[in-house]
Amino acid sequence: MSLTAPDFSIGVEEEYLLVERESRDLVCDPPEAFFRDCQDHLKEQVSPEFLRSQIETQTGICHSIKEVRADLAHLRKTVSKVAAPYGLAPIAASTHPFAQWHAQRHTDKERYNELAHDLQAVARRLLICGMHVHVGIEDSDLRLDLMNQVAYFLPHLLALSTSSPFWDGDRTGLMSYRISVWDELPRTGLPEFFESQGEYDRHVAIMVKAGLIEDASKIWWDVRPSARFPTLEMRITDTCTRLDDAVSIAAIYVCVLRMLYRLRRDNQRWRVYARMLIEENRWRAHRYGIDEGLVDFGRGEIVPYKELLEELFELIEEDIAFFDCKAEIDNARAILDRGTSAHMQLRAFESARAAGKDDMEALKDVVDRLIAETMTGV
Repeated sequence: MSLTAPDFSIGVEEEYLLVERESRDLVCDPPEAFFRDCQDHLKEQVSPEFLRSQIETQTGICHSIKEVRADLAHLRKTVSKVAAPYGLAPIAASTHPFAQWHAQRHTDKERYNELAHDLQAVARRLLICGMHVHVGIEDSDLRLDLMNQVAYFLPHLLALSTSSPFWDGDRTGLMSYRISVWDELPRTGLPEFFESQGEYDRHVAIMVKAGLIEDASKIWWDVRPSARFPTLEMRITDTCTRLDDAVSIAAIYVCVLRMLYRLRRDNQRWRVYARMLIEENRWRAHRYGIDEGLVDFGRGEIVPYKELLEELFELIEEDIAFFDCKAEIDNARAILDRGTSAHMQLRAFESARAAGKDDMEALKDVVDRLIAETMTGV
């Protein structure tokens, strides 16, 4: 079929937590001057988040994976540099090891005030950060078709990104506890299946007319058509502590989308599996990360994550070459060897406890590692 190729531009949003260097706890009410200084340096690429102890950065519109990396490195370096005189530091992780959610304050902004009112205690628990990757796909029907298909791969991306094993000082037993908190919100989780942009728009219009939402920006699925840009926005992943890990995941996502586009161009498609099946892999990634494998639904069995990743890399080999991102893809293999941020945090905690430190001292050691690794490779 005749199909115009998307431009596959890339934009990445990262949310960071702000910690006091002395206490290692979150700063519940950072000085307004800090946010002003960040915006003086980074303009529209930085903004406050729902909680005042968070900050969000976003790259420009990038046309290569290497451009993504350079922009993310600049953003991390700048926020860290601006934070230092205030005694603060950013950490790129989806939860803080011991901060208490009920001690946090939300940002005084109309949209956030409405969320706080509508969601009540659910909103107050949103002490979590994520990474979102936008990929430019101009054709709206193609965007919806690729959303239906790419859902299969979302648990694979989540597993590779996990950075939230602790919550409120407790070792949760989950590699991405962020997902547990996030799933308390309405309109989250895997996306619905839609045949076309028109069908999607009709469903959104029903919700808007009923007064449930103002617009599609309050649909928070793991992947969604962006309400602001002609992009397909992946939202399932934790914030990656290491810069190179974030770049790897962005590279995999854009390569998978191009692979799915190639299939459609050639009158083929990836099989669309039932949401109930993909949910099982989403849970396994949420609980175990990369440690216990995911289900290969074609084979009907749990397969080691490393094997699944290598199979995926074979599928996207042409796309890796197209985007010139072999080095960034190869780093995903390094993640399997050393573990994700969640593994690093758990090892740091156990090492400190083995050295005789109590739980709080050990958790502070975890924060120190997070501060250091957030700037690794920047």
